[in-house]
Amino acid sequence: MYLIIIFLTLISSLSVGFFGRFFGFYGSALLATSCLILAFLVSVFIFYEVAFIGCFSYIKLISWMSSETLNVDWGFMFDSITSVMCCVVTFISCLVHLYSTEYMSHDPHLPRFMSYLSLFTFFMLILVTADNFIQMFVGWEGVGLCSYLLINFWFIRIQANKAAIKAMIMNRIGDFSLIIGIIIIFIYYKSVDYATVAALTPFLKTDIINFLNLNINLLTIVGIFLFIGAVGKSAQLGLHTWLPDAMEGLKVPTPVSALIHAATMVTAGVFLLARSSFIYEYSYNVLGYISIVGALTAFCASTIGLVQNDLKRVIAYSTCSQLGYMVFACGLSNYSVGIFHLSNHAFFKALLFLSAGSIIHAVNDEQDMRKMGGLKNLLPFTYNMVVIGSLALIGFPFLTGFYSKDLILELAFSKFSSFGYFCYFLGTFGAFFTAFYSTRLLCLTFLTQPAGHKHVIPYAADVPNAITLVLGILAIPSIFVGFYSKDMIVGMGTEFFGTAIYIPFDNTNIFDAEFISHFFKLLPVCLSLFGATLSFILYMFQYKLLFSIKTSFIGKKIYNFFNRKWFFDKIYNEYFGQFFFKFGYSVSYKFVDRGIFELLGPTGLSFSITKTASELYRLQSGYLYHYTYSILVSLTSLLIFRELWLFFNFYLDYKIILLFFVTIFFLKNFKK
Repeated sequence: MYLIIIFLTLISSLSVGFFGRFFGFYGSALLATSCLILAFLVSVFIFYEVAFIGCFSYIKLISWMSSETLNVDWGFMFDSITSVMCCVVTFISCLVHLYSTEYMSHDPHLPRFMSYLSLFTFFMLILVTADNFIQMFVGWEGVGLCSYLLINFWFIRIQANKAAIKAMIMNRIGDFSLIIGIIIIFIYYKSVDYATVAALTPFLKTDIINFLNLNINLLTIVGIFLFIGAVGKSAQLGLHTWLPDAMEGLKVPTPVSALIHAATMVTAGVFLLARSSFIYEYSYNVLGYISIVGALTAFCASTIGLVQNDLKRVIAYSTCSQLGYMVFACGLSNYSVGIFHLSNHAFFKALLFLSAGSIIHAVNDEQDMRKMGGLKNLLPFTYNMVVIGSLALIGFPFLTGFYSKDLILELAFSKFSSFGYFCYFLGTFGAFFTAFYSTRLLCLTFLTQPAGHKHVIPYAADVPNAITLVLGILAIPSIFVGFYSKDMIVGMGTEFFGTAIYIPFDNTNIFDAEFISHFFKLLPVCLSLFGATLSFILYMFQYKLLFSIKTSFIGKKIYNFFNRKWFFDKIYNEYFGQFFFKFGYSVSYKFVDRGIFELLGPTGLSFSITKTASELYRLQSGYLYHYTYSILVSLTSLLIFRELWLFFNFYLDYKIILLFFVTIFFLKNFKK
């Protein structure tokens, strides 16, 4: 029964993809949505049986690869992490399917879109249910492929093509690193399944290997490569540029944005870190690097979000920032809290993205917040949904985001280490900026004076359809799920995750977080509320002051610093990106592919055969005696060649022949 959730999504994708034109518009939407709703109900049963009752399940389907010591099965492992991820993925995915039936109603290619969404969900479920690294990598690559297909769904748009290619290439960097880490695991562990690797890791924690002529600890190098894979997929600092670019403008449908950002692709890196806890807990240095990268991502992405004007791009940078919180929580050995924030974040981030889609639909596909305003009375239901999602995002007390984000910061401070303090203060200031740009989004979109086109704004209105139904459903967990699930998942003394996550007793600090001073407990909440209040005052009553500051010399410098165009657009894209683009086109494509490979391969072979055939064609005169003469000459030549070959093989030594030719060569040169 457990495998039903996987096969339902696969059946949905294949049926709608191949037979969608027979099912029609509504038939395809009904079939895909029904399969996902049924998969969610089954995942709820799995969550009850696995997480509540504690009945972990391991299913071996068939043998996949068997070659000497390499034995890989199609196996599925259902533990607490898997059950949580299955519930989150299927819940968000079924709502996105339902939302898409209305949002994409104008698109004639809805069956193809539904097929891609179901395939995306299928590969994500393969990733989270795998019991070995190889099968996990199949799902890992699958979600990368589906992200390319969905980002490039409107493939006639050049910007969509560019965004999809950028997402694919940036993810290839992380994927290449991940496969190197898996290869190293197989070489030294002789296995790739999680259970075997977890059991052997304590015995290999002191092993030193020679990598690129450097002596490095085995677990350190494995942890680094696995983490670089997570950096690419979860859009951490350095490999994060694909994620906001894929959301800008009308490149990608909004349901795709919600599915990628909330429950599937970007959460895969955090899941990998939690799943590989048995490796990272024996490599303290790698955990330090993970916490630093996560904290920098949380801070930098929040500062970039301050100056974005595209509605979906602001929400996309908030995803980068929240992923930074999850990653540095894992770097501080609090994997359970990272997974808890991942599940909480999925609900209110899906609510924000789908609410953004409702706004975009209402204002004739406009996404620039500066061209909106005054939508509070025109879109009251959507306004309430955005308020709920934004308050949950900034960690407003007693909403879902408050119970996970503040807990992450408390645990960071209670580490009482340099890494912990670094993460705490950057995360706290990141919370201030998050509250500022979330309130800025509310003000520019709903509360300020209308700034849009006169023929668009008056006709904006909420319509009671599938879109409003989905938003209303998502608002419930965005408010309540954090409160009702905190004690069960991350409460003191809970055994929810059991053996799914390995944390040594020395690295456990959940108790210490309860005894830090109240000042550091309240500082993130106070800064968040202060940031929201400051943003509201500035954008509602002091917008002229903001404009004068922005247009000043210092304001432009601050704006460019926050926007990071001086680094990511100039240095990163122009120098690094253009260098590799020119190298790939001029050297790899023109010289190697079109030059060497094609001349020695199909093009050269085709040209030589065509030329030879044309020459032979000219020899065909049509007279019988010419053909007879050619046959006699050919047979005579073959007989002469055969006799000479036998003579040289049986009567003359090859050394004498070689000496004969060398002598002739020297005599010729001597005469000259």
